[in-house]
Amino acid sequence: MKFLYSLLLIAVCALPLQAKTIHGDVDGDYAVNIADVTELIDILLSGNTTGNTAADIDGDGSINITDVVELIDMILRGDPISYTYPEELKMVQFYTNSALQFGAWRASMAMGDWTRYNGGGNYWHVSYWYPVMNQVTTPYQWWFVGAYGASYGLYIPEDNLIDIYGQATRAGNYAFAGVAKVIRAYGFMAMTDLYGEMPYSEVTKGCGTGGFYRYPFLPEDAPRPKFDNGKTIFLGCINDIEEAINLLEQAKTQNPSLPVLGNNDIWNHGDIDKWIKLAYLLKARWLNKLIKKGAGNYKDGKYDADEILACLDKAMQSNADNTIMNHTDDTTVHDELGWDEPIDYSPLFSVCGMNAGYMVTKMLYDNLTNFAGKGVEDPRADHIIPWARSVKSDNSPAEIKWSADGKWRRSLGVDMASDINSQGGPLRAAWGYNVTNSNSRNGFWINSYNEARFGDTVYVEGTSDCTVYFANPSILYCRAGSGKFESAESGSFYTRVSSPTYIGTYAECCFIKAEVLFKKGDKAGAYAAYKAGIQASCELMNEKLNVWIAEDPTLADCPSFTPITTEAIDNFLNNGIGTQGELTMGHILMQKRLALMFSYEIWNDMRRYDFDPNIFFGWSIPAYHYQVAAAMQAIPEGKQFRRWRQSHLEYMYNSENLQAIGYQ
Repeated sequence: MKFLYSLLLIAVCALPLQAKTIHGDVDGDYAVNIADVTELIDILLSGNTTGNTAADIDGDGSINITDVVELIDMILRGDPISYTYPEELKMVQFYTNSALQFGAWRASMAMGDWTRYNGGGNYWHVSYWYPVMNQVTTPYQWWFVGAYGASYGLYIPEDNLIDIYGQATRAGNYAFAGVAKVIRAYGFMAMTDLYGEMPYSEVTKGCGTGGFYRYPFLPEDAPRPKFDNGKTIFLGCINDIEEAINLLEQAKTQNPSLPVLGNNDIWNHGDIDKWIKLAYLLKARWLNKLIKKGAGNYKDGKYDADEILACLDKAMQSNADNTIMNHTDDTTVHDELGWDEPIDYSPLFSVCGMNAGYMVTKMLYDNLTNFAGKGVEDPRADHIIPWARSVKSDNSPAEIKWSADGKWRRSLGVDMASDINSQGGPLRAAWGYNVTNSNSRNGFWINSYNEARFGDTVYVEGTSDCTVYFANPSILYCRAGSGKFESAESGSFYTRVSSPTYIGTYAECCFIKAEVLFKKGDKAGAYAAYKAGIQASCELMNEKLNVWIAEDPTLADCPSFTPITTEAIDNFLNNGIGTQGELTMGHILMQKRLALMFSYEIWNDMRRYDFDPNIFFGWSIPAYHYQVAAAMQAIPEGKQFRRWRQSHLEYMYNSENLQAIGYQ
């Protein structure tokens, strides 16, 4: 028997490496071979026969000698290999997009465009520059655990990026391998934008094979990777994106019998050219961060204007080239991390649109209604600033905009430079009841005895609804109850259940180009790109507005959904954005942030240009920041909000490595 077993091992050794199967890849290296037989025998000898489902070859629920025999027999038979990576991509894209959108929402709250009602928890705190611990963990978990497949003590989904790249590479599927590289670079760059130093080069140690650890009962041998500095991560992401481009180019001529991206790809729907354009945009975006490094070659860590422009020439050339995740509200598939999130709806709906009390600031309001003091309203203003059903009266503030029929009023902006927070505001408006008589009102009002707050009804919340997940008749949110449209709120364009996520757009290409050309002294070229970016943003918004109206024609009565006219776009481009001679970096970056609302790039741009109020029109550190001792301790006077705190997971499970990078 021993001799026969030796012969079997020799025969197995002679077989070529094959890709990972559902069963049999005992050592998790994405190949089924002699190493798996050896690993399985070691498992049996150690007595540790739980937790490795790949080792249960015969599927009887236990691991024993029959699994060894079955594994050898399976390899000798040359059983067909079953790839799992094509089906995994959707879930990885969902987790990646959610992680980045959750982070971008929090970052945007800190950059001055949105706030929340007084006392409104973590997001209200961050809007006045008080970076509480509870805001920092979710993006980290959803990227590392949900998308990437790395964890110190949490569930690792079977669908993860490490698995996709490993399987696709061994199968010679350049399309999936290239996409995995793009997503890897995209996710890690976003994480280092937020956290700075973090695990990177060692982050895959012991990870990627699935498993379940429940903290605080973390195994002693669980991975605790070292931290890398920002430069290492940045250059690693640039290398990944260049490798991704090479892989995607090869994918155009790969074996046609291999699995295709197709419907497995919910970002670009299998369009390789779009993936290549996205990769070039990301490279341009990231190289543009090096503006303080001096001119030179990007490979030396210098600002390389010519390389940025060359990348933009290969990126999106129109809205038809955009990478967009079009969200819906009709799936029954939910996430695997325990949030019970449908994987189709917008992450911004999850953190904002379905929740109460989010309001636009005066900074955002002014930049949408009177950009650069030109007195011409941006045609996107009605769609970003929330509306509420109301009845206009003689006492209505004159500055409030009403719909033509007088049934809808638009929000004003909360002035974060004023003392409103220290005076207890803004407060949420209630509907249809008061302290003494629940039947005495039929409209929005402030449930407070503080007369100074009665005027807070002018601030309309960005809340919206959904027709499937919450089973309501409209995406309008009705404060008085489902279907009671006299109390309806419109929500905001970017935060509805089916709002699109603009992952990479032609508009962004235009604004990056405008910035680079402006710095090179080509003002004519910069202005042309600036103007093209604004037009692209307006036209892209219109695409979704038309979809919403087609899905529910009754929404057309609300100005938040009314499509933008060509005349309105032309008027704004001709009279509302300034002339070539008036163009400044502030014009470019403020219009960029309106086109990229709830993008990390708002956070990055403000840090790149040191929060300069001459560039970021109407911005200042919120007045209430100076009134809160804990906020001043976190971000002292003279300092700026440039990094998030590290995730509590690092403090709890990897503190030694965290301290080590801190001493460097």
